[in-house]
Amino acid sequence: MAHTVGILVGGGPAPGLNSAIGSAALKAIDEGCEVIGILDGWKHLVAGDAEQVRRLQRGDVSRIHTRGGSILRTSRANPTTTDADLDRTVATLRDIGITRLVTIGGDDTAYGARCVSDHAGEAIRVAHVPKTIDNDLPLPGGRPTFGYETARQLGAHLVVNLMEDALTTGRWFFVVSMGRKAGHLSLGIGKAAGATLTLIPEEFGDGTLDLASVCDILEGAIVKRLAQGRPYGVAVIAEGIGEKVDPASLERLSGVEVEHDSYGNIRLAEIPLQSILKAEVRRRFRDRGQSITITDLDLGYELRCAPPIPFDIDYTRTLGYGAVRFLLSDSVGEELRLGGLVCLDDRGHLQVIPFDQLADPETGKTAIRLVDTESESYRVAREYMLRLESEDLEDPDILDGLATAIGSTPEEVRARFGPAVSRRS
Repeated sequence: MAHTVGILVGGGPAPGLNSAIGSAALKAIDEGCEVIGILDGWKHLVAGDAEQVRRLQRGDVSRIHTRGGSILRTSRANPTTTDADLDRTVATLRDIGITRLVTIGGDDTAYGARCVSDHAGEAIRVAHVPKTIDNDLPLPGGRPTFGYETARQLGAHLVVNLMEDALTTGRWFFVVSMGRKAGHLSLGIGKAAGATLTLIPEEFGDGTLDLASVCDILEGAIVKRLAQGRPYGVAVIAEGIGEKVDPASLERLSGVEVEHDSYGNIRLAEIPLQSILKAEVRRRFRDRGQSITITDLDLGYELRCAPPIPFDIDYTRTLGYGAVRFLLSDSVGEELRLGGLVCLDDRGHLQVIPFDQLADPETGKTAIRLVDTESESYRVAREYMLRLESEDLEDPDILDGLATAIGSTPEEVRARFGPAVSRRS
């Protein structure tokens, strides 16, 4: 039986999308399938519009693997918002004639793919290809999600430039990087670039976060640098820190109403976290009669549609091929007959994980891979950051230098920063 294979992209862009689209399409064409590119993710399917598609032929996709962006575009539309939306999405896929579906996206798109798969039953088998520069999907062996390595490389290059600017002009940069729940991208950029310090949500534990704690760390690092005669630096801050802050507090500090996307996530891009942090840290220095120059930047949109590096091209060509091979296979176990997530195992072999195994048992949504702050990788990153440590307050010479830097006394420095500093593990 010749199948009609649909391909769609959901969520934010990531380097390698076109490579994954092209690889999947070419494999399906080689197998005698008709290939239908679905435009704008789930958006038109949810609306019941079967016309927003394009037939993909070899000439359309054979040379797109080096391009950034997505020839099919993307959206954050959610097919699971209501039962009616899900019914309409599946019905529209059937109207188009789709019997096999490749979805490319992150945790939200994976959740949508799982729900569509369950609802469609055996009529439509779904293969999800994991994509996100956040690197937060639980893939085997700690493998990255595609797009992450390209985003990290470009992000690190930009931060290296900012490090030079900071040194040259004697200023600080507060750089907020994408990463809605996990700090992988910020940590990867900060570690590779040798940023002065990096802050990620995982280091603050569970529960609601007080932004004052984040400002304490930033302020302490600046004071320590001043004591060393270096009035400059770059702090890379994961935007996911904003999601841990009470929304009412964010609204009060930013003057911006907190909005949510169709999956219920805070629209972190609308919250000027870097500006909030800059204003508070500058106020603290101003209250001591000091002036400090801080420039705030948001880093993320610049990374998402970059041309993929060879790693992500290689990776996505394998994943796209593997997705279609799985979809067209006649020898699929019962647990995979409706679909699953396509990835590589520890040996580099293609593997398909059943959708049910991706679900967080508490939320039912796709599980998120967080940064393991006990890992060697994080410990090394933390070791090379510059922060005010509890050991600094125990060393009389360092303590005197800190006090001189802010025109205070050692006792006042210890009282001010003692509760906020951390001990290097």
